[in-house]
Formats: sequence, C-alpha cells, structure tokens
Amino acid sequence: MTKSALITGITGQDGAYLAKLLLDKGYKVHGLVARRSSDSRWRLREMGVESDIVYLDGDMADACSVQRAVIKSAPDEVYNLAAQSFVAASWDQPVTTGIVDGLGVTHLLEAIRQFSPHTRFYQASTSEMFGLIQAEQQDENTPFYPRSPYGVAKLYGHWITVNYRESFNLHASSGILFNHESPLRGIEFVTRKVTDAAARIKQGKQQELRLGNIDAKRDWGFAGDYVEAMWLMLQQDKPDDFVVATGVTTTVREMCRIAFEHVDLNYRDFVKIDPAFFRPAEVEVLLGNPAKAQRVLGWKPKTDLETLIRMMMDADMKRVAKE
Repeated sequence: MTKSALITGITGQDGAYLAKLLLDKGYKVHGLVARRSSDSRWRLREMGVESDIVYLDGDMADACSVQRAVIKSAPDEVYNLAAQSFVAASWDQPVTTGIVDGLGVTHLLEAIRQFSPHTRFYQASTSEMFGLIQAEQQDENTPFYPRSPYGVAKLYGHWITVNYRESFNLHASSGILFNHESPLRGIEFVTRKVTDAAARIKQGKQQELRLGNIDAKRDWGFAGDYVEAMWLMLQQDKPDDFVVATGVTTTVREMCRIAFEHVDLNYRDFVKIDPAFFRPAEVEVLLGNPAKAQRVLGWKPKTDLETLIRMMMDADMKRVAKE
C-alpha cells in the first residue's frame, strides 16, 4: 500500500528535502500551500520534485482549510513544518507568529483528532525554545526559557502537541531541531546571508557584509540529514520528543571564516558589525545533545559544518554568477 503524507510548509527548506525523501520512499506527497504572489516553489524545483506533489490550498491560520487538507489527503503521516520561522521578524510580527506557529498547530491537531485519528503527526519544534539556556548542553529534559516571540509561539506548539498525545492518544511527536542549513536556506538567515555575501564580494558585486553579534554560538547541521530524523520519529511504535542536533557549537565568526576562506578571502576585511542587527533579547549559546535520537532512532548527523558551508558557498557562487 502506498503511504500518503501531508507536509505543511512544503515550499520551505525542510519541506523540499522532506518531500524528496518521502517521494524516494514511494509516498504520495501532498503539500499545503498558501496563496502567494511570488514564486514559492523554487526549492521544490531545485530538488526535482515540483511536479510530483499534490498541492492543496490552505493556510495554518485558517482552521477550515487545514481540515479540508487533512480530509482530502487522507494522510498516514502529517509533517507540520509551516511557520513564520525568522526569529528577528517575530518581534515585528508577534501576533502573526503566534497564530501560525502556535495556534496553527492546534488547528492541525484538532483536524487530525476529528477526521483522521490514526494519522501520525510530526511537529517541528525548535532549539529557540531553550533560549536563555538552563544547561550547558540541551536535551529533552532541559527547561525551556524562550527569548523571542518566535520561541514563545513554538513552545505553545510544542506543548499542545504533547497535550494532544496524552489527552487523545494521538501518535504525535516533536523534533526539537537545532539550527539546520542548506543551499536552500532563505537569504534572511545568517548562514545564507554570509555565503551569499561572500559569493557577491568575491565576484565584485558587493563591498561588505553587515552582521550583528558574531560571537553568538549555534549548533549547525545539514537540513538533508535532519529530515531523516523527522521521518524516523513517525516510524516508531511510540510517539515521543527528540532533540536533533550535531552536539557541536560554533560561533558566527568561525562560520564566516570558513565561508570566506573557501573563496580565498579573509572575513575580517569585509564583515562589519552593525548594531541594527542585534536582537532585543539575544540567545548567546545553543548546543544540543542528540544522544536520545541516536539511541532510539539510530540517527546520526552525516555532514559537518565545514562541509555544509562549503556546499552552500559553491551553490551561491553559481547562483551569483548566473545573475
């Protein structure tokens, strides 16, 4: 029997990698897509899967459209990747972030509870829920202390997933994913901002790169590795929550060094610190402990940071050259 999957946020970085993974495994893949005037499917096109997906109109803020998507797709598995996912924007759009990243999860869980209770559900939680860290390395038992409207909204989505699992016996799991990047990452995220700028500077199309706190530390992995962990969670007999991370933390400064050195440049000559890019409340360090995911799921990251940044640099060098 062909399995059916519904992916919200299918046009994002993770959605594209996950869609490719599931299609390769023989799934029929449905994608919930909000109407946008811009070309939102370019990542799916880059992965070579744009024409292989059944698209369903809908919006996480609209409960009726979410219900229709669940009914139409009759999914064995639902992956909720939809979010207003740019942390900095969440201070400018706190209500929208709360509705989509928090209440939207409830819309989806409620649709599953009412119309498809056998469906297995994956919630994309985030390391930003840890925020002001309460332990040197964060695992599933580390207390949460979110430091942005994004982190707060995601925490609601995380706990409502736990609540529906315990209240209604749904197979609902959350992946607490630490930062994960790829050549498909949005330009507003710091890794792509750096690799795109380095490519433009190398090719004479940009003079400098302005950044905020480059001493902030993050646990960065490859999105292509992390979507495998999502799928593995829904193959388990029992639903649960899992930290997905590399277990290595690196500064933004070091990430800049790797990117610029890959094209024979010194980041110190081009990176300028701009106070406009500092957050109202900064998360200084994030470092995940993926031991549970390794033990229970058999999952390990395959791609280290240097390999990842070089992959992104090569892709951006080609993109910029084509402009």
